[in-house]
Amino acid sequence: MKKKFLLLFLGLLTHALAAQAPTTLPQPITPAAPAKQTAIEQAGSPPASLNLADFPADSVEDVVVPVPSEIFGVLDKLGNPNWKSQLRLSKTHTPEERSQIALLLGSVIAEGFVAVEAEDAERVKELGRDVLSLADAVNVRKSVIARSKSIIEKADHRDWRGVRSEFDGARNDVQAAMDEMNDRNLAQLVSLGGWLRGTDVLTAIVDANYTADGAELLHQPELVRYFKRCIAGMSPRLRKNNLVLRIDKVLDQIAPIVGEKKGSIQRAKIEKIHTLTSEIVALINATS
Repeated sequence: MKKKFLLLFLGLLTHALAAQAPTTLPQPITPAAPAKQTAIEQAGSPPASLNLADFPADSVEDVVVPVPSEIFGVLDKLGNPNWKSQLRLSKTHTPEERSQIALLLGSVIAEGFVAVEAEDAERVKELGRDVLSLADAVNVRKSVIARSKSIIEKADHRDWRGVRSEFDGARNDVQAAMDEMNDRNLAQLVSLGGWLRGTDVLTAIVDANYTADGAELLHQPELVRYFKRCIAGMSPRLRKNNLVLRIDKVLDQIAPIVGEKKGSIQRAKIEKIHTLTSEIVALINATS
């Protein structure tokens, strides 16, 4: 049996990436089912208001999370985000600590989704090569060689849907390889790094075109609690890592904001989440 967990990989901007962590022996990964037409594509226009419970959902242990591709469609229709303005254009350097490499790998894959939405082929290709370099640094290069090559080829042909699918697959393949190496903690850090970068982008976009519906997309307390549990279950060495300690404190600050039940999250609080996640993403990307 496998215990499945879904992580909101690019905040609520991109696809849900399903990863599987084995509770006993690793099992073969089965091909993903063909994507179904989303409710947004079928309806052609956004609903008057957003009720996350109405969206198709997956499970994170006992947590139910809407499939982000559905919410992504709503966000585009609500605002027309300036994706290019959200790209981080700094060169990616490989850190020395494996924990930071894993966090950065998740952040870089998340960045890939932003580059796809910005339709920036050169940046997509750079990020595809960065994924391969970082995967090599944590001994899972073989799992993403084909993905990296395909990302570059599809970006050259402006096949954005194909590129997005390859970034999806790269993250899944990396996590599966880490699980097989009994590095589940690192696999969780990959997901955490992606979520932090995604939330960084999401809060910037929601703040730039604030609406109550857009703010509602940030109401995800179960995911924050999930990441808190992940950190609590890590090895003592990882829990004491300075960067992981900083992230844990950031989650403590975000939790009461995204957990508010009365009304939409106020703009000032969205700006606070953005500041917190932006600062921690900068630390993840730091060279020393």
